Amino acid sequence: MDSAPIIDTIMNGFADRTGLDSSVPPRRYLWTDAFAVCNYLGRYRQTNKKEPLRAALTLVEQVHLTLGRHREDDPRSGWISGLSEQEGKAHPTRGGLRIGKSMKERRPGEPFDERLEWDRDGQYFHYLVKWMHAIDCVARITGMSRYNLWALELAKTAHTKFTHTSLFGGRKLLYWKMSVDLSYPLVTSMGQHDPLDGLITYQQLMATASRFSDIPAELDLSREISDMKTMCQGLNWATDDALGIGGLLTDALRLTQLIIDAGLPESDRLVSLLEDAETGLNAFVRRADLDYPAAQRLAFRELGLSIGIHTIGKMRQLAEQHHENFSWPAGFNMKLTDLSRFAPLSRSIESFWLEPAHRQSESWLAHRDINEVMLATSLSPDGYLILN
Repeated sequence: MDSAPIIDTIMNGFADRTGLDSSVPPRRYLWTDAFAVCNYLGRYRQTNKKEPLRAALTLVEQVHLTLGRHREDDPRSGWISGLSEQEGKAHPTRGGLRIGKSMKERRPGEPFDERLEWDRDGQYFHYLVKWMHAIDCVARITGMSRYNLWALELAKTAHTKFTHTSLFGGRKLLYWKMSVDLSYPLVTSMGQHDPLDGLITYQQLMATASRFSDIPAELDLSREISDMKTMCQGLNWATDDALGIGGLLTDALRLTQLIIDAGLPESDRLVSLLEDAETGLNAFVRRADLDYPAAQRLAFRELGLSIGIHTIGKMRQLAEQHHENFSWPAGFNMKLTDLSRFAPLSRSIESFWLEPAHRQSESWLAHRDINEVMLATSLSPDGYLILN
């Protein structure tokens, strides 16, 4: 089936509804927009037409001008970094980027309400990492170094502000959620995969920076990479959450590509990721979540898994094409063979959510933008998955 018409319909509708390509006031959300940028880049690579690239670059600019600045209902104004208008435009990610939630952030002293916190603004580390990846992909495809520079500046800021030292044992950890201006934590626990996602993304950004001659030396992430490696020590990544499993597989593919392209000595970590992903997939299948009706399912979480499953075949292909990089113990190829039995899950998830009736369920419509954009990513994942 040619998925291109479906993807174009989805992405055109997204651009219309969220003010990217219409007179509607811009409605930006960092996670969704990161996937959308990559979808546009993927269509550009497939068609070599300028329009998808224009959409990707316009979306990046709009995200920075919206989520890099204070909300309209905030008494503060201007760039959340505190930079002047001119400096802020030149360095739009130096203060981080807001999530784009519907409610204002919880102010210091306000009581914590777990249910409300999901709808409150602030900054998430794992969303910032997604955006670093998206704009770094722009740098790789366009050859324009400023996108890599913005990703590196975002990494520097996020790492400095989200990293803290535990009072128990003195271990460095990451806050899960910070205030809009990054001055205080909103949720102090650490996301299970945040240090792993950060590590691999930082390594990706540095590999991209090596392609350019004008990236300032002070944006080197060696210290941050060292911190993340320390945070990752002794942690188990296995999870039965669909989105988390998909993220593990996506990280594994990025690591595979970086082993090939940048010579990273990360073979042990790669095999470990695949082992934990398999553990999670076995648990997910046993739970039979995909047997439930649409009203009881969260599409974007399942589609995250579907995107991740697409990496298995891509890793096998890369291992065959670059066998000299994978001459170490057979665990990698064996684990890919084991994981291949889960390939039908991706087709099952996509087919279910392509059914028009399922896309009329309340669970779909409540998260329409993120669901549709991630469905498009799953149907054509190379813009998101393949480092150019």
